Amino acid sequence: MDPDVFIRRNTTVAAPRLVPEIRLHLATEITPIWQATEESLARSAVPPPFWAFAWAGGQALARYLLDHPGAVAGRFVLDFAAGSGLVAVAAAKAGAAGVLASDIDPFAAAAIAANAALNDVDIVVTTANLIGTADRRWQIVTAGDVCYEQPMADHVTAWLRSLARSGCVVLLGDPGRAYLPAHGLRERARYVVPTSRELEDRESRDGIVWEVIAD
Repeated sequence: MDPDVFIRRNTTVAAPRLVPEIRLHLATEITPIWQATEESLARSAVPPPFWAFAWAGGQALARYLLDHPGAVAGRFVLDFAAGSGLVAVAAAKAGAAGVLASDIDPFAAAAIAANAALNDVDIVVTTANLIGTADRRWQIVTAGDVCYEQPMADHVTAWLRSLARSGCVVLLGDPGRAYLPAHGLRERARYVVPTSRELEDRESRDGIVWEVIAD
């Protein structure tokens, strides 16, 4: 199925509750889009539609960038595991000189492009696996809600720490996921992020913006 068609059939345009300045193509309920993915794409090895939700860590990170535009203004931003593109859109709105949003899911890539157009911002999208790579253009690296599975979290945080050692400012948005590193982080901001019991099994989460410290 064409990703653009799938996105428009299974989402509605809405604003995340913590970031009302940004509109996204979002799923309003979990079950229908999950079922649609299983029914339409089960044999295509397509990942679950994480891109269809504004996760708490990403909302906190987007809110931080909009509240503190000086953190990215005039700089090149890589938004890793961008999902819906919420953080990438926030970075562009905050005045980043350029934004690269990366997500290996082609449906996420299509959602990012659609959400960039929806918010009238320019974002370059890639589906390349960037873990373990480096680029001298990257000045700010953002990652929202990437610590929900242990192998992924360990692999990603080691890479993010290496980028911090190379001089990148690395910002990690996290709402208390189980595999967040226990050290090497400095808190920059904290927000109460409204959520739903269907998505997070609670009404709100503390979304924390961490700076990854080179050690």
